[in-house]
Amino acid sequence: MPEIKLTNITKRWGKFYAVDHLNLDMEDNAFITLLGPSGCGKTTTLRMIAGLETPTSGQIRIGDRVVFDSEAGINVPANKRKVGFLFQNYALWPNMTVYQNIAFGLRNRKEEFPVVNTEARILRSQINALKDGREIQKLVEECRDKRGKLDMDKVYLKLIDTFTVSIYTAKTLFEYRIHEANDPQEAAKRKAQELQGKLDGILAACREKGTELNSESEYTKDGKVMTEVRKMTKEEVDLAVRRVSRIVKIGMFMDRYPAELSGGQQQRVAIARTLAPEPDVLFMDEPLSNLDAKLRLEMRYELQRLHVETGSTFVYVTHDQMEAMTLATKICLINNGVLQQYDAPLTVYNRPNNLFVADFVGNPSINFIEARGKQEKDGSVALDILDGIKARFKPSAALDLDAWFAERDRRDADSEAESREMLKDKKAVEKGNKDEKFRYHIAKVEEEDESLKEEKEPDNEDFVIGIRPEYIHIAKDEKLSGTVYGAMPTGMESTIKLRIGDYLLTSVAFGGTVYKIGTETGFGISGSDILLFDRRSGRYIAAGELAIE
Repeated sequence: MPEIKLTNITKRWGKFYAVDHLNLDMEDNAFITLLGPSGCGKTTTLRMIAGLETPTSGQIRIGDRVVFDSEAGINVPANKRKVGFLFQNYALWPNMTVYQNIAFGLRNRKEEFPVVNTEARILRSQINALKDGREIQKLVEECRDKRGKLDMDKVYLKLIDTFTVSIYTAKTLFEYRIHEANDPQEAAKRKAQELQGKLDGILAACREKGTELNSESEYTKDGKVMTEVRKMTKEEVDLAVRRVSRIVKIGMFMDRYPAELSGGQQQRVAIARTLAPEPDVLFMDEPLSNLDAKLRLEMRYELQRLHVETGSTFVYVTHDQMEAMTLATKICLINNGVLQQYDAPLTVYNRPNNLFVADFVGNPSINFIEARGKQEKDGSVALDILDGIKARFKPSAALDLDAWFAERDRRDADSEAESREMLKDKKAVEKGNKDEKFRYHIAKVEEEDESLKEEKEPDNEDFVIGIRPEYIHIAKDEKLSGTVYGAMPTGMESTIKLRIGDYLLTSVAFGGTVYKIGTETGFGISGSDILLFDRRSGRYIAAGELAIE
């Protein structure tokens, strides 16, 4: 499967930048989720890669093929990019059966295919199935009802799935009546010998014409497979439909109409239809949003399995961070058209690039605590938090804050200079939807109107501490004390709001303990994944421990 490479991709309408100079490398066989709030540019990015939207500038490469280049004037249409697209609504034809829905695109597909001897291919599949007559007899007999009558739909489905054959070959195999023979093994052997004779005749005829048939019954000449522009044969269409129906487990629904299926079954049909043409890349735009919570969870497992079985590259759009965390090999988090972080899910969770990423990923949300302090000689940072509580942040790795601030200022200066230089170009358009500083939320008992609050410009002594709820644990003998302000038990765990002065902190406690609202309790902050952010830029500085003094 190919990798996908986006270089400096921009999409704008007037001064509105939907995607702003996006650079991205998607490895082959990856499961990439494009994550972010509504309107951030996820779907636009997906549509540009698929060819459904034309970028304003940049380059898109799928494998070793450039499919879009604004400077070279290249723009390969969507139907030539060998990609599959699964939309939010399943877009199934209501007047067509499941089989017809999956086969629809295959029947209209006309492109360069190998030249195939269909008769030889069918003979080979029959000969392969006839290797074990007893197996055929067993499969057929398993399809009898209580009255001993054969359920022919089940018979054909068993033969199709067991021997990987088309419906036409399955019907022919049944018509040989191997299951009725006194010695099914001998009957199957005789029939196989008869068919082998026919196959040998076809192979000999090909050699007389200077061609050969390979193991797939494709014509070859001088060792090369011969090709022609044609439509798929009925046999090829059926084999493709049956292949994908096995993958998504809908073989028994082939004759039903979409209205006769549940939401999850319709989703599987839509996936099968997308997989049938064997796309190099599969794009999915919030495909689970129409399903209920339980079904969404089940379909996540199905998509994981599907990714492994097909070996395809999946690119998946969602605003649900739980979906992104559980499905992706890498998360691409976007805000206002700008890439915020592109990393493995646990890296995004444990080492977010900035306050926005930390806030967006995680459920329950991360706790933010404003802090002020300085770095000590031993490398730790002495802090004041929560209106006067003394704490010490001990970074997990060596940290020089002065050097970090100098690098921050250099990067900011370079970014501003680059922006000014770009605007000197006559073709450049200034971004109308300016990138604003992320306003993190400090949870309090009495919420303040942030728009009315006058805030002084942060300096190098202003920080934000990020604490995931699982690192706040409740215990009587801890240094911090607070009141249980709210408790939501779910069985396996409880989400608890703790009040400390005017502030609220969220904790997750595992187990079945009941926490009564209004109860005074002690609590502590543990672990080495407490996050330190620069309040001025919002960027991640370091991870470490937070000790209360």
